[in-house]
Parts: sequence; C-alpha cells; structure tokens
Amino acid sequence: MLHSYGDIGFFGMHMFWWIFWFALLVGGVSFFEPVARSQNKKHRSSPLEILQKRYANGELSDEEYEKKKSRIDRDSAGTDFSTPSKA
Repeated sequence: MLHSYGDIGFFGMHMFWWIFWFALLVGGVSFFEPVARSQNKKHRSSPLEILQKRYANGELSDEEYEKKKSRIDRDSAGTDFSTPSKA
C-alpha cells in the first residue's frame, strides 16, 4: 500500500528541516564571524614595526632601511600609528 502524506504532512516537516538547518547555519556564522574580526584587530603593526622586522630578518640593506625609514617618518608626521584606527 502506498503512503499518502496528506495535505501538508510531508512538505511541512520537510520544510521545517530546511528552515532549521538554514537558521543553524546563519546563527553559527553570525556567532563566530565577530570573534574572528576582533582577533584580527587586536594588534596592527605600524609601518615602522614592519620595516624593523624586515630589516632584522635581513630582507633590507642598510641603505634601503634608512631610505624607507625616512619616508615613513616624513609621511607619518603628525599621525599616531600606535593605536589601531576604527575602520
């Protein structure tokens, strides 16, 4: 004997599970996404810190370091990079 699902029986339960899984997915993404963003914004390296790390790793010569450092000093006059901007 074939089963009859009636007017809304099968479709109603089937639709419920689609809504349930969609809501669970959206809830999970919206819960974890702000956590990931806040971890990325905890500490941003200033341009000078990045330059110093590259120099310490041997990626830059003395001349390149001094040239880039003077450019950073000139461009950042009056700008405080110690606190991250609220972008």
